[in-house]
Amino acid sequence: MKLDRFIRVAAALLILAVFVIAVGALLFVTESALNVWDRLRDGPRILLYGYAGALLAFALGALYLIWRLVVRREPKLAVQSRVTSREDIETRLREAEAAGIDVAQAQAELEDLAGRQATGAVHLCFFGEISKGKSSLIKALVPDANVSIDVAGGSTIDIRHYRWTGESGAEILLTDIPGISGHDGKLDEMALLEARRSQLVLFVCDGDLNRAELDAVERLLLLDKPLVLVMNKVDRFSIEEQAGLMQRLLERVEDIGGSLERDRIVAVSAGGEIDVIERQADGSETVAKKTRDADIGVLVVAINRLIGGQQESLDTRRDNAVFNLAAERLDAAEQRYREQRSEQIIRNSTRKAIIGALAAVSPGTDVLIQGFIGTTMTRELCKLYGAAPRDLDIEEFLNLSQSRVGKALPLSLAVAGNGLKAFPGIGTVAGGFVHAVAYGLIFDALGRSLVITLSKHGELLPDVAVDEFEESISEHIETGVKRVAKMAIEERSRQS
Repeated sequence: MKLDRFIRVAAALLILAVFVIAVGALLFVTESALNVWDRLRDGPRILLYGYAGALLAFALGALYLIWRLVVRREPKLAVQSRVTSREDIETRLREAEAAGIDVAQAQAELEDLAGRQATGAVHLCFFGEISKGKSSLIKALVPDANVSIDVAGGSTIDIRHYRWTGESGAEILLTDIPGISGHDGKLDEMALLEARRSQLVLFVCDGDLNRAELDAVERLLLLDKPLVLVMNKVDRFSIEEQAGLMQRLLERVEDIGGSLERDRIVAVSAGGEIDVIERQADGSETVAKKTRDADIGVLVVAINRLIGGQQESLDTRRDNAVFNLAAERLDAAEQRYREQRSEQIIRNSTRKAIIGALAAVSPGTDVLIQGFIGTTMTRELCKLYGAAPRDLDIEEFLNLSQSRVGKALPLSLAVAGNGLKAFPGIGTVAGGFVHAVAYGLIFDALGRSLVITLSKHGELLPDVAVDEFEESISEHIETGVKRVAKMAIEERSRQS
C-alpha cells in the first residue's frame, strides 16, 4: 500500500471514530437530560425551580467569563493621581535641606511657578514631532512674531514665548518647544517638562498618529490638563478625507484608554510658502514660491472656548502638575542622596570590618567585632531609608546572614587571594591579610544587598534581605574585590 493511500485510510478511520464517539456522547447526554427532567417533573416544585435557577446561574456565569475573554475592553488611562499642596512640598523641602539633600531643582520649579502666577498669563504649549508646523502655526497666530521657520524642519532647539491676546482679553503666552523624536533625547524631555508647566497643551500632527506620537499623547493625557489635537496641513486633503482622519484620531485616543471631546480635535492649515514647479512654454520647468493662506479659525475658537471663564480651573490644574513635578525632583534628589550616603556607610563599615579582622588576636574574636559592626551598619542604612526595624529584626537578619557567610567564605577567600595579585609590590601576603580582605568583601556584599531590599520595600524584611544577599553575593564579591583589596592595603600601610 502506498503511503498516501495509507494516510487517507487512517484519516477516514479517525473521522469515523470521532463520529461514533460524538453520537455516543450525544445519546448519553440526551438520555441523562431526559431522566433528570422526568425526576424533576415528578418531584417537588421547589426542587425543579431550584435546579433551573442553578442552571441559569451557571449559564450566565459562563457567558460572563466568555464575554470577559472575547469582547475587547478599552483600557483606561491611570491619570496622574499624586497631587500635593504647596505647604506639603515646602515642608518636605525644608526637611530635606536640613538633612543635607540638594533641593535646588525642586525649589527652582516652585520659583518658576511663582513667576508665572505673578504674571497671570495663560501658558499655551505647542507640542509635537519635528516638521509638523508648530512654529508656522504660531506665526499664523502672531504674524509680527519673529518666529524661525526652517523648511528642513526641527528649527526650534530651545523654548520660546510669544504674546497673544485671547477673545476675553486674557494674555496668552504661546510656547514653542523643540519637536520630539529628533536626534537629541534631552530636547524631548525639555518639551515634556514645559508641557507640564503650562495650562494648555496643543498637540500638532499632520494626519494619523505614528507610534511615537501616540506614546506622547498618552503621556500628555496623564497630566490631567486640557489637550487639543491640531491636525495641520489639511489643505492636502479633501473634506471627506479630513473627516475620516479626525475620526481616526478620536479612535486612536480611545485605543490608549483616553477620551477627547470632538471639538478638541481641529483641522487647520498654517499656510506659508511652498515650492511649485511651473512648466514654461518651451517645455522647461522652473521652481517658484507660492504663498498659501492660513486657515486657523477653528483653532482660535477652540483656544478661546477653553480659556473663557475657566482660567481659575486651568491655574489649579497647572499648579498641581508643577507641585507633582517638584515632588518628583525632590524624590530624585533624595534617591541620589541615599545612594551616595549608603555608599559611604558601606565603605566605612567595610573598612572597620577589615581593621577588625586585622586586629583579631584569637579565633572567634573577629566574629564578635564583625557582629557589632554589622549591627551598626544595618541601623544606619535602615535610618537612611526611613525604616525603623525592631532589634529582633536586626538580630534575625544578622543571624540568618551569618549562616550564609559560612558558605560564601571559601569563595571570598579565593577571590581575595586572586584580587591581591593585581597589586604588585605589596610584599608577602599572609593568610590573615587575605582573611581580612575576605571579611571586607562579605561586609561590602551584605551592605549592598541590604540597600537593594530597603529601596524596594522601604523596610527591613530579614528573610528577603538574606535571600538577596545569598543570590547576589557572588556578583558583589567579584565586582568589589579591587575596591576592598585597595582599602585593605591602605589600612595595612597606615598601621605599618
